[in-house]
Amino acid sequence: MLEERPAAVAGAFYPAEPEALSTHIDAYLAAAHAKDGIIPKAVIVPHAGYVYSGPVAASAYVQLSQARAAIQRVVLLGPTHRVAIRGLATSSAGTFRTPLGCVPVDREAQAQVLDLPQVRIDDRAHAEEHSLEVQLPFLQRVLEKFSIVPFGVGDATDSEVAEVLERLWGGDETLLVISSDLSHYHDYETARRLDLSTTRCIEALDAASLGWESACGRIPIRGLLRCARRHGLRAVTLDLRSSGDTAGPRSEVVGYGAYALA
Repeated sequence: MLEERPAAVAGAFYPAEPEALSTHIDAYLAAAHAKDGIIPKAVIVPHAGYVYSGPVAASAYVQLSQARAAIQRVVLLGPTHRVAIRGLATSSAGTFRTPLGCVPVDREAQAQVLDLPQVRIDDRAHAEEHSLEVQLPFLQRVLEKFSIVPFGVGDATDSEVAEVLERLWGGDETLLVISSDLSHYHDYETARRLDLSTTRCIEALDAASLGWESACGRIPIRGLLRCARRHGLRAVTLDLRSSGDTAGPRSEVVGYGAYALA
């Protein structure tokens, strides 16, 4: 059992100095525009370096302002990039550290799904993984006091993900966060076409049509969309851009989308 999962990508994906990190996030949030009447039960947000995807992620996190005191638990799912796993891997760590402090893991909530065959504790899947870590500083700036239930998602089915989400669905105190970029390494126009197609699928809650080119986090997204349909949620696109719009060349881009499900 780990006491703490230390920050692995501070200084690479986002600033390692607390004041600089807070300043960057607050600037992204200030530039984002919240849409009236949308209090998300779930958000889908990108996970690249902040200079690339931070402005897009902020468009989802700014929507949480009205619920910042109510949200006490964040169920956080993202794809594993460095370790191949079967199913969903959670962590034995008691806290996840960022330059802004430690976020506690909700052990009680975690225990609610550990009997599922697709869920296991695997700290290897979290040790160097960025997809969950980069969401934490945003959450620390926009929420008050909260805990997390972290999952790295590997080779899993939609229904396996949905089963975990359903057990942890909760009420207004629980927010679901799916961390995913969209298309990878296409030219700007190709990426835009692919990402628009993915966006239409998300808006239609059409899990079945999301393929391997749609998003690196397509498996947790598909699981969420199946739950959203069951719970009568609506998906709204908050931002859709690529690295060619934020901080990179347009010859080879990564797509980023932010979506709220409410």
